Amino acid sequence: MQRQAVPLSRSEKCIVGTGLERQAALDSGVPAIAEHGGKIIYTDTDKIILSGNGDTLSIPLVIYQRSNKNTCMHQKPQVQRGKCVKKGQILADGAAIVGGELALGKN
Repeated sequence: MQRQAVPLSRSEKCIVGTGLERQAALDSGVPAIAEHGGKIIYTDTDKIILSGNGDTLSIPLVIYQRSNKNTCMHQKPQVQRGKCVKKGQILADGAAIVGGELALGKN
């Protein structure tokens, strides 16, 4: 039984999907999601600062952290400073996630 695989450096979203790719990515718990709507004040590789509803929220990002399965976890910011975001919008993608959808291979 094979258990190991080499991850791709640049995976792509599938052209034809099942419709569950976005939900699978959200259920994995890897992407950072906006808890409320607002404006991005600051974005960097280690944190995103979101201002809205009268308060400021700092969202720390995971940078090359070891998981329990001895794999590497890393989040990449997907929003730019000055942009407005809605509640539930993805702020940072993780491994095997591109644009908020599960991406496990190449087309």
